[in-house]
Amino acid sequence: MNTLDLASRRELFVDHYLIQDLTGTARLKMHPPQRQEVVFQVEGPIENACSGVYSVLIESEGRYLLYYRGHFPLGKSQGDLSPGQSANVAISDDGIHFTRPELGLYDLGDGARNNVIWQGLQAHNFIPFRDLNPDTDPDRRFKAVGGIGKDNLYAFYSGDGFHWRLAQEEPLAVPGAFDSANVALWDGVIGKYRLFSRFFEAGRGRAIQSCLSDDFLHWTAPVPHQYDPDAPVEEFYTNATVLVPGAEHILLSFPMRYVAKRETPVEDLSEMVYPGEGVPGMAGMTDAVMMSSRDGVHWDRPFPEAWLRAGLDQRNWTHRNNTPAVGILPLSETEWSMYASEHYGWPDNRLRRLSIRPWGFASVNAAHQGGEMLTRPFTFTGAELRLNFSTSAVGSVAVEIQHADGQPVPGFTSDDMPPIYGDRLDAPVAWEAGSDVSALTSQPIRLRFQLKDADLYALRFS
Repeated sequence: MNTLDLASRRELFVDHYLIQDLTGTARLKMHPPQRQEVVFQVEGPIENACSGVYSVLIESEGRYLLYYRGHFPLGKSQGDLSPGQSANVAISDDGIHFTRPELGLYDLGDGARNNVIWQGLQAHNFIPFRDLNPDTDPDRRFKAVGGIGKDNLYAFYSGDGFHWRLAQEEPLAVPGAFDSANVALWDGVIGKYRLFSRFFEAGRGRAIQSCLSDDFLHWTAPVPHQYDPDAPVEEFYTNATVLVPGAEHILLSFPMRYVAKRETPVEDLSEMVYPGEGVPGMAGMTDAVMMSSRDGVHWDRPFPEAWLRAGLDQRNWTHRNNTPAVGILPLSETEWSMYASEHYGWPDNRLRRLSIRPWGFASVNAAHQGGEMLTRPFTFTGAELRLNFSTSAVGSVAVEIQHADGQPVPGFTSDDMPPIYGDRLDAPVAWEAGSDVSALTSQPIRLRFQLKDADLYALRFS
């Protein structure tokens, strides 16, 4: 068995990467987000029932920028191909209360007293990101992709996140079907840009592909996402891919899952604005799922269940709802925020904040009866093992360090430590001899966790 090198990286239990064996009641468990407050609701005249469905949240200079689709002309003769579409921005100091700045860039009959940052076909799905490439031109520290239709995705630059320009006149030489939210980002681990985009795959339908670039303009040929053979074949409308803060070697994706053959169970659609007469509610039910990757091509789906359900709100049981926005905002030390669109196609279309435990997307969980998790052999750097865990009042976590052959390391067995209990995000582990494990950095080891009514979300060496 190959020996992993963890170095001092934080490892999340969103996949089986570190796990060799689970026994007893131990299992991988997904932790869906909790719906919190509505943070943004559409307002006329340049926003409507189809605004906000493709959104992205970015932290910049101590404030938060919300980019979203603004104006989307309604009506059978307009829609996706209308040049009147706009991309808008809102600003917040806390990630909860957003205001619309008057930017003075586009006069829409209001003396340019609006928050529009781009107008045209590319505004249909304008998705920016803050470029963390240390070598990027300051005048290009914000980048974006946007475009509608087949093989028609454009690149954009901005120095401040408000004033945008085309990176080049022609679309990127990337094939695909781009009429939903496509995501670009800088991956500092590999030193390249990544682009995750939509295409139509034979036998699957709406699917996700990815490619790489050194300069954001010239891209490798897209490679379709690859899954385990037992993963369900499903359609993904969007991807909402992010690098995990504090564990940037792990990619998480939160696609809107599209179930084409299901129709809305909502009986009263009389107030629904879009798509209008003839196709009430529009076919296709949607929720969101979660998956992870360590190379951007091979994706793990140990959790086929919904990451975000529609819930009791009946206006979320119509088409193209529950779409995760792109981005994770660590608004506090104990809570991360993500966002999702609600009520798409209704006059009160809006964006809701979701809360999640830091690095707590999934865990190794064991019930009251107890269970164990044995890791694969690995090496590490650091002097202390730190855990992100939670137990009940009667629950516990115990850790044993083993040599690669499975023999316990003297002084670091589970009998050499009192069981840990409580709820901590980054707690050091101590045995009777102390917490210093630096003497073991020169050799492969394993960890054996004994869990009782507990969740282990992540670990790292520091």
